[in-house]
Amino acid sequence: MDELYAEGKIMFEEQWQPRKVVIVGAGAVGSTFAYALAQSGLADEIVLIDLNRNLVEGQVLDLAHGLLYFQPVQIRVGEKDDYADANVIVITAGAKQKPGESRLGLLQKNTAIIEKIIDDIIDQDSQRVIVMVSNPVDIMTYVALKHSGWRNSRVIGSGTVLDSARFRYLLSQHCEVDVHNVHAYVLGEHGDSEFAAWSMTNIAGVPIEDYCPKCGKCNNWLQERMEIEEAVRNSAYHIIDYKGATYYAIGLALVWIVGSILRNQRSILTVSALLDGEYGLKDVCLSVPCVVSQEGVEHIVEAVLPNEELKALSESALVLRNALTQLEQSS
Repeated sequence: MDELYAEGKIMFEEQWQPRKVVIVGAGAVGSTFAYALAQSGLADEIVLIDLNRNLVEGQVLDLAHGLLYFQPVQIRVGEKDDYADANVIVITAGAKQKPGESRLGLLQKNTAIIEKIIDDIIDQDSQRVIVMVSNPVDIMTYVALKHSGWRNSRVIGSGTVLDSARFRYLLSQHCEVDVHNVHAYVLGEHGDSEFAAWSMTNIAGVPIEDYCPKCGKCNNWLQERMEIEEAVRNSAYHIIDYKGATYYAIGLALVWIVGSILRNQRSILTVSALLDGEYGLKDVCLSVPCVVSQEGVEHIVEAVLPNEELKALSESALVLRNALTQLEQSS
């Protein structure tokens, strides 16, 4: 009996591995994500890394004082060697645009920051997935992927996962239905060139084009849908005007993304991924529906889009490609 118990214990210990998430950047987004992740119970260990030692020590201590109210989890300040055995590395670090600073100047500054972080991760021989959150997220995802030399699936960006959630929320408010019964995606750049994929939008399986004109709540559906899409695109600007930054919803969106990786859940999410011929596009990172698993992007879902949406996706890719070209020429 003792031998069977010992054998069972060994098998359990071999199969069970703690889920460790390393968060690089302990500012508003990184700390809010850590808080939401701790509440979710998905991670056994949450490690925060930041160059500002006082900030990261304070964030960890503040979170640790709430351990009584969380699921069992270890929260601590980390070092570079924590990259080695992390299950997921989430990068939220980056400089903010200063008054009078050009977008290119900010891109150059954040590129240097991201490349230094990637070098540190490579030095620790990490074998896991990186989730990029730092803005502009599509550009930084591309920079991180190319600098790492890793396979495409291992470096993904938070992309339009949050934008898609905003889209679903606004549609649920407009149609007066539970947001969980609304299925909708925002595709392209996480930025001004993003667009709502109306052809993929449905409520309880009913295409939006059939549902809304007949629901009795629409006065001018074409006009109203333009207003909804514009509201999605401008949501971040409004929140920043109101309170200076966005962090609650992106923190929750990151729990969704990271949860799919940790649990090998294979959720379909509009993360930013490198396209290699999908939708007729190559060598650019932007958001399309992807199956997200422990491998990162397991595969890209190539939906059949109408011509106007394919054109919008191509135009969004062009915006990003031009920004990358400008960045490469300035190096």
